[in-house]
Amino acid sequence: MAELSFGKAINRALSDALNDDATVVVMGEDIGAAGGPFAVTRGLQDRFGAARIIDMPISEAAITGAATGAALSGLKPVVEIMFMDFCSLAMDAIVNQAAKAHFMFGGQRPVPMVIRMPHGAGLNAGPQHSQCLEAWFAHIPGLKVVCPSDAASAYGLLRASIDEPNPVVFVENKRLYAVKGDVAEPPVEMPIGKAAIVRAGSDATVVAYGATVDLALKAAQALCADGIEVEVVDLRGIQPWDKEAVLESVTRTHRLVIAHEAVEAFGVGAEIAATVADIGFYELDSPIIRVGAPFMPVPFAKSLESEYLPDAKRIESAVRRTLE
Repeated sequence: MAELSFGKAINRALSDALNDDATVVVMGEDIGAAGGPFAVTRGLQDRFGAARIIDMPISEAAITGAATGAALSGLKPVVEIMFMDFCSLAMDAIVNQAAKAHFMFGGQRPVPMVIRMPHGAGLNAGPQHSQCLEAWFAHIPGLKVVCPSDAASAYGLLRASIDEPNPVVFVENKRLYAVKGDVAEPPVEMPIGKAAIVRAGSDATVVAYGATVDLALKAAQALCADGIEVEVVDLRGIQPWDKEAVLESVTRTHRLVIAHEAVEAFGVGAEIAATVADIGFYELDSPIIRVGAPFMPVPFAKSLESEYLPDAKRIESAVRRTLE
């Protein structure tokens, strides 16, 4: 095993993919000498040159439009959107072009592109640089959406995403970039749409993804002191998501809490809750509870932002409610 930060794991995945496949290119704003806003691509342009690590104009529409054309022409572009919030400027290329091309061309042309999008609050960046918008893309047929929770899944899911024949939205929580974790040496690819049981338990299931997985583990540890054993499922894939793993866990524990940083209303948790209530209703011993952000913009002030963000205490409280 090797210890890598989340950001370094993404850098390693990009480097290995660029080494292994001459059709892989990386595109984005300030990703060359500057290494991107979070230094994730630092050093790649020195190694692979400006023809493959391509600094683009400040236009998300132009970047994703060019990447869609490149993918249709035989390249495998990996696009970096500086902040997920800016994806609104690229929605036509992603949602109407890249996601639809394989279908509209009768399956004759794949669109192998990855769109990396840092999401999440906690850095006091305010309402236009802190949103979690993954549910938007999970709603679009033709797109896959993944969200790693640690360095190992960051590497493994990014390599799998680059190998996908059609578009993948790759969501990275900004608070994770500096967090270190063990990664196999050599690192291994992870399948898209396959969840992981990161903590076994018998009393309740908590499903989470991204940075919220660590919060779920902290809540489970606190509950363990009272003899409550929580099973934590790291979803990893949002579209498709691993229904079988979630339903199997609920069959063991008979209680379900779903936690994510995104706004609770109309979110990923709502889809999971609806599916489990439909298919797994008779396994449930109590109502499903969702934990998410309130329906409001992300505040600037640190004190307000900390109140806005779901934390381990809120997940712990939700589990206790399911046991009442």
